[in-house]
Amino acid sequence: MVRLWSQYSGSYLNGIKNTLILAVVATLIGCLIGFVCGVLNTIPYTKSDSLPKRFLLKLIRIIVRVYVEIFRGTPMVLQAVFIYYGLPYFSNNALRFDNIWAAAILIVSINTGAYMAETVRGGIISVDPGQTEGAKAIGMTHVQTMVSVILPQAFRNIVPQIGNNFIINIKDTSVMFIISFTEFFAIHRTVVGSNYLYFPSAAIEMVGYLTMTLIASFLLRLLEKKLDGNDSYDLVQVDALTMSAGTYNYPGRGTPFDERNPEAQKSMLREELRRQAERDAAVREGQKAETRRAHGNETRNQDGGDQ
Repeated sequence: MVRLWSQYSGSYLNGIKNTLILAVVATLIGCLIGFVCGVLNTIPYTKSDSLPKRFLLKLIRIIVRVYVEIFRGTPMVLQAVFIYYGLPYFSNNALRFDNIWAAAILIVSINTGAYMAETVRGGIISVDPGQTEGAKAIGMTHVQTMVSVILPQAFRNIVPQIGNNFIINIKDTSVMFIISFTEFFAIHRTVVGSNYLYFPSAAIEMVGYLTMTLIASFLLRLLEKKLDGNDSYDLVQVDALTMSAGTYNYPGRGTPFDERNPEAQKSMLREELRRQAERDAAVREGQKAETRRAHGNETRNQDGGDQ
């Protein structure tokens, strides 16, 4: 295995480079396809909408569903054969690929997009419906709601699945040898064909794929932690209505957020005045009680003296 690596290390490294480039680019394009399909598939409509709008949205959902089911339900290797060899065959060479990179990226991208479409749809549905209702209540359109409210929250929910699809693409690009794309596994086939050292080459391939996926997993976990942010914060509650979400840290110090929220300042001032009034009332009640006790003692002393 060491001898094989020393002899063909350049070819193996070039295959790793091509595999990573194809996986990254195809995953990014697939995510864009998935986001578009996921958003289109969740556009709401009601019976009160116009007939053309309802027909168009239903047609879009049917097209997205057909696309998703076809590309999720067939192996990528057969999709590659159909797209790279079948399209020129059925179109009399009108549709053909002169660039092998373009063909490989297209095949992996549309396959990834089919999986991402359902992932994005699930991420959008997972967001609390109250978020959408609140956005509509302040006059936001569906596009504004998706871009500014729903998708930022859905993105965090689907980051693990995006990473999972990227790792799958690193491995699934191995089927691109069927269209003569020189990725990592294609190098293995070339090396084995020249010296028949199948097991040592397969061991190198296994170590290479495992290394790529482990590094990808590590980087994706770092990204998830970065998106989660710092979880060491204080929940400060001064007013039960305005402070229940822990928005403020030490409001008595006068944060910039307080300055931008005069209503919160008024609420805090009212709360402080209420508490001060309660303290003053408690002091007055204590004084009255002490006065009554002193007066009772004097009365008892006088009664005892008279006896």
